[in-house]
Amino acid sequence: MKHIRIISPSGVIDPQYIDGAVTRLRAWGYKVSEGVHARAQWGRFAGTDEERLSDLNEALQDESVNVILCSRGGYGLQRIIDRVAPVTKPIIGFSDITALHQLAALSHQPSVHGIMCKHLATLPEDSMPVQALRTALEGGHFYYPLPNHPLNRFGNVEGPIIGGNLSVLYGLQGTRYGLTSIMGNGQCTMDNRPILLIEDIAERHYHIDRMIRNLKMSGVLAQIGGLIVGQFTDCEDDPSILSANDELPTTIYETIKEAVAEYDYPVIFDAPTGHVEHNLPLWLNVHSSIHCGADGVQIHNGLQVQLPNQ
Repeated sequence: MKHIRIISPSGVIDPQYIDGAVTRLRAWGYKVSEGVHARAQWGRFAGTDEERLSDLNEALQDESVNVILCSRGGYGLQRIIDRVAPVTKPIIGFSDITALHQLAALSHQPSVHGIMCKHLATLPEDSMPVQALRTALEGGHFYYPLPNHPLNRFGNVEGPIIGGNLSVLYGLQGTRYGLTSIMGNGQCTMDNRPILLIEDIAERHYHIDRMIRNLKMSGVLAQIGGLIVGQFTDCEDDPSILSANDELPTTIYETIKEAVAEYDYPVIFDAPTGHVEHNLPLWLNVHSSIHCGADGVQIHNGLQVQLPNQ
């Protein structure tokens, strides 16, 4: 029986969401335990830095734990990420949990960018995010056929998916957990260029422009083999942001398209991943393939996943 440990490494969570997630996971046949401080509160955080770090490292080092489910994102991991043990098992989460996915990428450890306790507790059993997360827990891979978006750039690519929340990725640049360091640590070769995933919530249009320009100037956008642009929830288009080409107001997606215009890899816009209920999980740091063409988008994700089994 696989053992799932729920921890809260970032923001404080409503305990009822942990309760609901535990009920569902146990109904699926998993053993579920919680970090000592998973329900704690210290200001906006789920416990002090030391408490959250203790729960995280204990879960990583406990050989009986097969999978770590983060209860929620928020903010907090940047305060402790430099003291976290190496990631040796899958971690599930998104948003602030992007920092842990970046740590996992240093050792090429598969992890899951996907729903956490709130949606696991509240979404219907037959919803795609819930069923897909169940597939991930069983070590399965994903096939997602998606409609075309008008801004998509056609092409095919194979490689590992990396990334997650754009603000977190931007905040980690210049550290060993940043995309520049990750891609220089064996995640980027001419034959195996990574596919970058980005999404965000409640950021101003010009903030997003600043962050995507950072990824361009630091060489990240030139080294990837493809780009998946997820949901930018509660991020309003700013009519004062103009296109460099025609000086007309541009949308957030158009701002991103402009930043990657000189490259030739496939770009997928409006992917169902991010701060929305229809947040489909994606395996990170595992071989995937993407086809983007006139016939639509096909993502084959998480091929050859091997989970620790107790």
